[in-house]
Amino acid sequence: MDLNDDLDVFAKEVGDTGPVVPVGGRTQWSVGGPPAPGAREVRAPAGIVEYEPAEMVVRVRAGTTVAEVDAAVAAHGQMVALDPADPARATVGGVLAVGHSGLRRLRYGPIRDTVLEVRFVTAEGRVAKAGGPVVKNVTGYDLGRVLVGSLGTLGVLAEVVLRAQPRPPAAVWLRGDGADPFGARDRLFRPSSVLWDGTATWVLLEGHPTDVAEERSRLRSAGAFEEVGEGPEVPGGGQRSLRPHELRTWTAAGGRFVAEVGVGTIHTDGPVPVRAPDPSTLALQQRVKSAFDPTGRLNPGREVYAA
Repeated sequence: MDLNDDLDVFAKEVGDTGPVVPVGGRTQWSVGGPPAPGAREVRAPAGIVEYEPAEMVVRVRAGTTVAEVDAAVAAHGQMVALDPADPARATVGGVLAVGHSGLRRLRYGPIRDTVLEVRFVTAEGRVAKAGGPVVKNVTGYDLGRVLVGSLGTLGVLAEVVLRAQPRPPAAVWLRGDGADPFGARDRLFRPSSVLWDGTATWVLLEGHPTDVAEERSRLRSAGAFEEVGEGPEVPGGGQRSLRPHELRTWTAAGGRFVAEVGVGTIHTDGPVPVRAPDPSTLALQQRVKSAFDPTGRLNPGREVYAA
């Protein structure tokens, strides 16, 4: 069977007429607002197509769960830094379409950095490709990065090539009640995560055991940290983004929050103020949307700038 057969079948399912809404694991379904009523649901095919441990790349269908990908690469001592809250349900395509980076962004970068190549279905119902499994082979605009976080409004993800990384041999969560989160961040070389809820600070250290032990010793001047089994429960009500340095003077407006120190993302269960996008940014988004989906049939009702 040709490996492209199920992509062609999926492209025919998306078609070229009528509103469609891509569906994954529905773990972040509320992001961007509800889709328009009456839109036809489509689901991308699932499965791992190819995995090359020596090259540290894995090609998967967009409907594959993150847990399945993680299990496959873990067998070779590797990982893919997607980090959704519910990897058993969340699909690769859904996580990328929403574009919310995981709690280890401080070390591994934004979620778009994991994507090397995408195959997606256009508004005309055709399979298109962007990027390549080897960075040096890619020229022109990085269209894959444009699709990450677009909520399926520019194209429906069908298959992606992801960058794998060495799986850290040691990992430990530390919690310091009353500890200075910014002092902790300043003292550490490459923490995977520094989280703060206004009272307590959590730090995730990963790497070689010797390096993790050295990093733990650096925290002593920032407060008393004790090892805990996991990080804090992260509110799922909404997110807002600040410049990383603005967290030092930020004051919570109400409700529980967990802030990513060094990144600037704030997770909260309180109200998240909706900021109107810059007019020039909104105009650019509208031009891109018009070029990719002139009839507005892809995931109608979703607002990308609201994400």
